[in-house]
Amino acid sequence: MTPPIAVYSLPDLKNTTDDALPIYLTSLDFQQSHLLTDVRLTLGYSAVVIAAITFYFDYKLGWDETKEYTFWAVIAYFALNGALTLWIFLAERGTIFRGSNKNGTLLIIASSMTKHTPVYKLTVRWTDPEPSASLHWDFREISAPFTTWFSIDGHFIAKPFQQWLAAEVPVVRKADGARLGKSIERGAGAESTSSRDQGCDSMASTRSRKGKK
Repeated sequence: MTPPIAVYSLPDLKNTTDDALPIYLTSLDFQQSHLLTDVRLTLGYSAVVIAAITFYFDYKLGWDETKEYTFWAVIAYFALNGALTLWIFLAERGTIFRGSNKNGTLLIIASSMTKHTPVYKLTVRWTDPEPSASLHWDFREISAPFTTWFSIDGHFIAKPFQQWLAAEVPVVRKADGARLGKSIERGAGAESTSSRDQGCDSMASTRSRKGKK
């Protein structure tokens, strides 16, 4: 069980859930692609390196010797930071998992959360695994309250989170059918029991009214 977090801190709830999702999917033989993260880190570190080199030469040689190079370095620095911002908002767009499995299914999942609302939202896209089919993306938006998989004392409980994800996403359901089957079995059983109880209550109520008449 993971260490507890503050249940009133929505960013912590989201970040913990975001971290758990790739772990679950890689356990189902999905191979995660780190391309988006690699590009983000490359842009960020390149800007830092340029700033560090500029500072070093300015300190060693003085402003008069380096002002021309500093001008271009500043332009490069802001260009890289601008590219980084665009990459985060236009390319990543909250993506927390991008990968594929041995069947050829591509899976991309982005997470989001509305401010002050304790509901976890996922935008899921995946491709048809059939090799003969043309590339076609399926799309689904799902959501659930954090209380579905967080205990009242802030512990993340993996099993209900995994069951929810498998129930909502077909490609995950196919990869983890055994876990989902047990979940559906229990849910269906509870629903059937509830229906039978309502039917019995209705019959008892009808007999009672007949008896009074």
